[in-house]
Amino acid sequence: MQPFELPEFYMPYPARLNPNLEGARAHSKEWARAMEMIDVPQGGTVIWDEHDLDSHDYALLCAYTHPDCDGPELDLITDWYVWVFYFDDHFLELYKRTNDWDNARAYLDRLPLFMPAEGPVTETPTNPVEAGLADLWARTVPSMTADWRHRFIDSTKALLDESLWELANINEGRLANPIEYIEMRRKVGGAPWSANLVEHAAGAEVPHAIAASRPLHVLRDTFSDAVHLRNDLFSYEREVLDEGELSNGVLVFEKFLDIPTQEAADRVNDLLTSRLHQFEHTALTELEPLFDEHAVDPEGRVKVLAYVKGLQDWQSGGHEWHLRSSRYMNTGAVPSGFAAGPVGLGTSAARLVPALLGSLAERARRHANVPFRPVGAITKPPIDLPFGTTLSPHLAHAREDVVEWGRSVGFFEPVPGGPPHEGVWTEAKMRDYDLPLCAAGIHPDASADQLDTTSRWLAWGTYGDDLYPVVFGRTPDMAAAKAATARLKQLMPVDGPAPVVPASPLERSLAELWVRTAGPMSRDDRVAFRRAVAVMVDSWLWELENMHLNRIPDPVDYVEMRRRTFGSDLTMALSRIGHGRRVPQDVYRTRPVQALENSAADVACMINDIYSYQKEVQFEGEVHNLIRVAEHFLDAPLERAVEVVGDLLATRLDQFLHVVEIELPALYDDFKLDADARAALDQYAQELKHWIAGILIWHEDCRRYREEDLLRQFGAASPGAVAAAFSLRGPTGIGTSAARLRPVG
Repeated sequence: MQPFELPEFYMPYPARLNPNLEGARAHSKEWARAMEMIDVPQGGTVIWDEHDLDSHDYALLCAYTHPDCDGPELDLITDWYVWVFYFDDHFLELYKRTNDWDNARAYLDRLPLFMPAEGPVTETPTNPVEAGLADLWARTVPSMTADWRHRFIDSTKALLDESLWELANINEGRLANPIEYIEMRRKVGGAPWSANLVEHAAGAEVPHAIAASRPLHVLRDTFSDAVHLRNDLFSYEREVLDEGELSNGVLVFEKFLDIPTQEAADRVNDLLTSRLHQFEHTALTELEPLFDEHAVDPEGRVKVLAYVKGLQDWQSGGHEWHLRSSRYMNTGAVPSGFAAGPVGLGTSAARLVPALLGSLAERARRHANVPFRPVGAITKPPIDLPFGTTLSPHLAHAREDVVEWGRSVGFFEPVPGGPPHEGVWTEAKMRDYDLPLCAAGIHPDASADQLDTTSRWLAWGTYGDDLYPVVFGRTPDMAAAKAATARLKQLMPVDGPAPVVPASPLERSLAELWVRTAGPMSRDDRVAFRRAVAVMVDSWLWELENMHLNRIPDPVDYVEMRRRTFGSDLTMALSRIGHGRRVPQDVYRTRPVQALENSAADVACMINDIYSYQKEVQFEGEVHNLIRVAEHFLDAPLERAVEVVGDLLATRLDQFLHVVEIELPALYDDFKLDADARAALDQYAQELKHWIAGILIWHEDCRRYREEDLLRQFGAASPGAVAAAFSLRGPTGIGTSAARLRPVG
């Protein structure tokens, strides 16, 4: 008996089969035998025999996922997939089943030697995985640019190295939380690696100018998540019940939500569908403006569209292969729209209309948010921090300084779209918001000048976040908002004076802060700092677009963009700059440090979403709140959504502490960091603890989120009067920026 019935999948793209399939089958078997992957014991264990390779049929996978490439290209792509699946099974037998941590690390440390960014492979292979990688590298990289090679190296190394994350969790018996799982599955599961190979197979290398843009990242990540979640559904029986794996999305949902396996499988399928919808939304609405913004030439546009088509082919082809491969649980699997329709090779095109029709209700529901719903004050879940912070002794001075500064830069002046005789903020609101209290908690050791600077940055970010919906939220025309955002970036020059003169309170305040903060920095630090601020202001545009569409975000997209709207990149940039050069930059790019930062940011974001739910949903008509996203995705009552967000906060906090207590010390040994660098990272972890604790204190004590303060500030006698006081496109704002920034220095 299967552990659950496979759900009905959303799959609107027809699967097609490459006519060179039989040639790829013959070639891949010959190649695998030459690499000693068939019937050759490894550490006393035969990983594959010929029957294993035949029954898995990786040539069929590649013929489905790359239907248009020629025979030699299909041979190459198939060899890559034979290699990657062999690596997975080889690593399982030699290191996962035996919990052989030390030899696993040594084994993985050698593999980058067979992926040189420049020049030929010079190392001698000692096992089939190394031999296969050396052969494939020499056959693959000559036709691609250096930019692609570096991206492919990064995705291949992530796929290989993060196998240690899976092994560590198995050794500890530790199950990942849902956010951690999605992030790590992209690396361990290898779909970003597959996306790189799509560029090669389709002859459609993405132009360097836009390869790192949000739309391309979203396309890659939604593709990856959908591939992995689909695989989790088909592989649950093999991985969880046979291999004892913990890295499976169905298992993660089953345990986190405390629901039966069948319901967990259905929830995973819901998330898979949501990610595919996000892929389609991005491809249809964000690519054309991106092309125009970066002046991508016609050839580049054609390549990107061919890449998108290649990703779609991979989705549909990968699904067909899962239906047919003996590697997976696929009894009773029915593609979307096929319950009473045709089956068999060549019939998948008939799925398109049923799949699209079947998704209409969910697509409509995503845009059916009812703004200004009276929700009342929610019962908050417990938020138990095992650490705290103190308050800077300079708090009283900072409270007066930030108000005077706000008045001097014009925060209280009227703005287009705002109240006729006052600004988005008044002095009374600014005092209610008490941003220096947040600064004093997150930076308890600040000097008076440092605390003033931190308080001003908090005020600037909060004011901008409140301002954008007021000025740009009443009209779906994004041109003015994009122009305003571009001007903000111009006011942060890396070298020399700004090319524009500040002309509004938001611009004047940023110009002053930029000189005050970035002026003393080195050029490299200014570049990093500018990039961090730019990430935050660009995220305000994402919020506006969802607001104009009345679109409740996809849950994964929301969590990841929430860090940007929260100013997390800016937070980390300022903190790292304060550490000087004591920590190698490569260390900041490691998984443990990224997990430390992301889990801390998510805890802070969820604290804000819990406290601000009534303000945002009832008083501002917002969709950008994790509780609201959970209500929609789970189709659950408010009380259940609050409970889920509270549980998610607790698991992210547990992960933060796990990184601090277990993963950072191991990282220090892996990188052989000296005492100074170890002390700097320990200090960084302590700063993040202060940051989280300071944010919680501020939410408890400021006058921005309590119902009685909201009624007073919004000028409404009762919650139900808010909708009448403000139009659908009226004053909004996520109200989260106050917890965004960190101290300077």
